[in-house]
Amino acid sequence: MKTSPSKPIRVMLVDDHTMVRRGLATFLKVFDDLQLAGEAESGAAAIQLCGEILPDVVLMDMVMPDMDGATATRAICQKYPQVQVIALTSFKEGDLVKNALEAGAIAYLLKDVSADDLVRAIRAAHAGRATLSPEAAQALVETANQPPVPSLDLTEREHEVLALMVEGLNNTQIAGRLTVSPSTIKSHVSNILSKLGVASRTEAVALTLRHKLVT
Repeated sequence: MKTSPSKPIRVMLVDDHTMVRRGLATFLKVFDDLQLAGEAESGAAAIQLCGEILPDVVLMDMVMPDMDGATATRAICQKYPQVQVIALTSFKEGDLVKNALEAGAIAYLLKDVSADDLVRAIRAAHAGRATLSPEAAQALVETANQPPVPSLDLTEREHEVLALMVEGLNNTQIAGRLTVSPSTIKSHVSNILSKLGVASRTEAVALTLRHKLVT
């Protein structure tokens, strides 16, 4: 526990789970230099409340219904640049980490972080210093090392054909579904393989699923 001679760091909590907010509020009371400034249960509510109370630091959940934490973080950082946002989440996927940091979060921590590490991160954020959990750092490295997503300049029809390939249909079945000739589908498949830079239908489907190229 640390007593600061200056005014306490005002912390706002954003999480759609009441028990999580309650636990964090209790945690803040343990430290003399931290103060609960307010709570919000959604991203939209967080943006509004932030404008009303202007906290020093926001502990922001990343995965919430309606508006995710990265969207709320981006809005807060743009409107209130003096407010520091710490992403505090259960998820460590590289894309989530990247999105949070690009949105303006100064730190990314997992919810199983120790109390000591969390309070250090809050103090660091207030001082303008970044903190990244080891798991988040590892996820970022893995994301950076992934091969780039192929550029997709597929036509609308090629998108349709690719989606049906993912469903497991052969050329004749795809032709029947789209009411065109099998030779036309064969041409589309050839173009798709060329544009994706793969040699077979199996590779095309695997690449499509890995990068979520079709919905």
